[in-house]
Amino acid sequence: MAHSSHQVPADAAARRAVRPVICYPNSTLPVPDLALYRAAREGATKTGEVLAAARDAACFEVPAGHFFRITSVEGPQVGDLNLWNRDDLSERFYSGKTRALHGTHITTGERMWTSFPAMRPMATIIEDSLAWYGMDEFGGSVHDVIGTRCDPYTGNLLAGSQYHHCCHSNLTRALADHLGISLAEAEPHVHDVLNVFMCTGFTRDTGQYFMKQSPVRPGDYLEFFAEISLLGALSACPGGDCSSEHSSDTAACYPLLVETFAPSEAALEAWQSPQLNGYDQSHGR
Repeated sequence: MAHSSHQVPADAAARRAVRPVICYPNSTLPVPDLALYRAAREGATKTGEVLAAARDAACFEVPAGHFFRITSVEGPQVGDLNLWNRDDLSERFYSGKTRALHGTHITTGERMWTSFPAMRPMATIIEDSLAWYGMDEFGGSVHDVIGTRCDPYTGNLLAGSQYHHCCHSNLTRALADHLGISLAEAEPHVHDVLNVFMCTGFTRDTGQYFMKQSPVRPGDYLEFFAEISLLGALSACPGGDCSSEHSSDTAACYPLLVETFAPSEAALEAWQSPQLNGYDQSHGR
């Protein structure tokens, strides 16, 4: 972080010592009924699966009230996840607001939230096999909502490269193929991701985004309840476990499996998909 040559004020220490205040106390957020979701998941039937190949992406669809599970297979691998309202792509995952509500990383009982003006829960994490990791001594944790996705534009800016199998491009190709639209039509819908299994944080001295070797192992999984009908796209990151770099043809990379499950009809009788956000959108006029 750059510092100017301005003189340090006499009360600098006192200013720094002011205690922080949580911006969005989340005690009033609607609490997901994990017991209900888990009971419904117990009797659920598998309805399908897709495999996101190494350095590539795949799309999947999940009806509201169904479940999906992302599993590391064959070797340690992180993935970049985009989610949209299946019936309206303008309503999509909002990583910044999810981060503001839950923190830099999300786990069991926390939710992925949609963009304005809908701003409602779209998916709830019901199981996380890496929940044991917590926060490490470096300030690192897993499943972050701080990284944006590796992309060819930043690579070109920093290194003059033309790399096409970064997560942004993988997601763009997968969405275009799934919807039968052009790359140019698909790309604007690709958005900031949930970095599934990725271990990240911010350095304390410079505030820079860091990654480190993911603790994920084959068989580890993250499982979600679909609060609304979803279209998803998952990229198996070209960084593999992100132990050294994140846009590479040399890193060891492995597939990621997405499975979908349908509960029995009676399992969620009392459940309703979240309504659109209640703000009246008058904006003071």
